[in-house]
Amino acid sequence: MDTPKKEHRPPVDVKGAAAYTGYGEGYLNKLRCTGGGPVFIKRNGTVRYDLDDLDAWLSAGKVRSTSEVAA
Repeated sequence: MDTPKKEHRPPVDVKGAAAYTGYGEGYLNKLRCTGGGPVFIKRNGTVRYDLDDLDAWLSAGKVRSTSEVAA
C-alpha cells in the first residue's frame, strides 16, 4: 500500500508565521533572539519558518491544566 504524499507547503516569512500562529511579529522576533520559539531558517538575511515546524512548536505548548505550565 502506498503512503500518501505530504503536500508541499512553502516556508513563510515572519509576517506569515505571525498570521499562522496568532502571535505577533514582535513576539516571534523576540523569541528568535531569546530562545523558546519555533525553529527557523535564515538565509541571506531572510528569516523563514517551515509550517511543519510551526505546527510542532504550537503542539509542544499544549497543556491540560494551568498546573502543567512551568512557573
